[in-house]
Amino acid sequence: MYNPKGAVWGNIVWAHSVSTDLINWFPLDLAIVPTDSFDINGCWSGSATILPGNKPVILYTGIDTENRQVQNIAVPKNLSDPFLKEWTKPDHNPLMVPINGINASLFRDPTTAWWGKDGYWRVAIGNGSGNRGMALLYKSKDFIRWTKAQNPLYSEPETGMWECPDFFPVSLKGKEGLDTSASGDGIKHVLKASLGPMMSDYYTVGRYIPNKDMYVPDKTLAGDSTGLRYDYGKFYASKTFFDTAKNRRILWGWVNESDTTAEDVAKGWAGILTIPRTLWLDKNERQLLQWPIKELETLRASEVQMTKKLLAKGSLFEVQGITASQADVEVTFRLPSLENAESFDPTWVDAEQLCGKKDATVQGGIGPFGLLTLASSKLEEYTAVFFRVFKAQDKHVVLMCSGGIRSSLKPELYKPSYGGFVDVDLSDGKLSLRSLIDNSVVESFGAGGKTCITSRVYPTLAVRRKAHLYTFNNGTENVEIAKLKAWTMRRPKMNINSQTRRRLDN
Repeated sequence: MYNPKGAVWGNIVWAHSVSTDLINWFPLDLAIVPTDSFDINGCWSGSATILPGNKPVILYTGIDTENRQVQNIAVPKNLSDPFLKEWTKPDHNPLMVPINGINASLFRDPTTAWWGKDGYWRVAIGNGSGNRGMALLYKSKDFIRWTKAQNPLYSEPETGMWECPDFFPVSLKGKEGLDTSASGDGIKHVLKASLGPMMSDYYTVGRYIPNKDMYVPDKTLAGDSTGLRYDYGKFYASKTFFDTAKNRRILWGWVNESDTTAEDVAKGWAGILTIPRTLWLDKNERQLLQWPIKELETLRASEVQMTKKLLAKGSLFEVQGITASQADVEVTFRLPSLENAESFDPTWVDAEQLCGKKDATVQGGIGPFGLLTLASSKLEEYTAVFFRVFKAQDKHVVLMCSGGIRSSLKPELYKPSYGGFVDVDLSDGKLSLRSLIDNSVVESFGAGGKTCITSRVYPTLAVRRKAHLYTFNNGTENVEIAKLKAWTMRRPKMNINSQTRRRLDN
């Protein structure tokens, strides 16, 4: 959703950009704008579906003349146009309206539709009733006339309104993605909901029973510190799609601002998208794994490496030879011993709260150790990304943190220490971390993408060439950098010039 008239909420339309590699993007004219009674007050979020014959359509939420949220369809004006620059709205809109007790202000964000073997298309729509969140299910044979199923696809109490739901299959074997309509053996399904009060994206892994129009999660969708999240930081309103060219499922998330509205207005924009991530099911079948798409590596330059670097207690080592304000860092830590890990208190269920209590300055046994990103030369500012290892009754517990009060000297900013637990086996004594650093954003992937945290920060000293990158260890036990690679990241193409505009139009 995009406001072409300013950096604050309002005037919502569908902006349109194209890319051949998901890294370099060229903007086109607006795709869907308010024009009719069914969307005159806004064209809100939705999803695309590819119909038979390779015909894309968009289902989206329109705000009608009565300020009701209704579901509409848009189709390409010219299917032979490779960029699908123009979209039209058929006369049979709206397709779905809030009747029979559906709250007209809590009825939005249709998913990509999936096709069943019974010949029906299905789509899920975010909804809420009281404090119960749900994904309503609608069915259609012709993609024009839709009927609401008797029961929601899934619902959960104490979760509030579900925004931007997503529902898709994942393979039990390998990293390859699946078409949204895939079903049968060797498949599980993922249901995700964006929960507004927490501004976080929670998901469950489970089983879909098509003949009952029912989703049965392995664990309930918990909208609290115990729930599974795509990202434990600044990440919301995400969507996935199936990339048929490379057989992978791609995830995007929205990173909104932590700065003031006045600052947003001054700079003329607000909100960005994360780097696209490939998403697949972990071998343990309990959670998803995420990793930046391979194409991102085309921006890498100025590589530096180190191996077998000892980080003793109190160590601080600068990674030099790259532009630290815009970098990609991959590091594998080796833990020589786990004997002196701190004891884990079973009441510590909120990882973010624990990260705030035990930030990078608080000495532990094994950790904190990790990276100080976007750091000033005297460490007045830094965004810490680090691990701690605790010893529980019958296992070790790994905590991953990012952000913190030192990420900026601006006093008015929201500067939490984001955190998540990492479901990882430490039997080999190794723990990996990758961080993508981009001036005011740090996206981090722990243990190969088991736990991801995005921090939105606004350094005042550690900017551009004045930013530094350090590895550190503030635990009593030694940690070794088994291997570290870091790259300066070049700027992708994001602004179109007149020559490129002519090439796209011809």
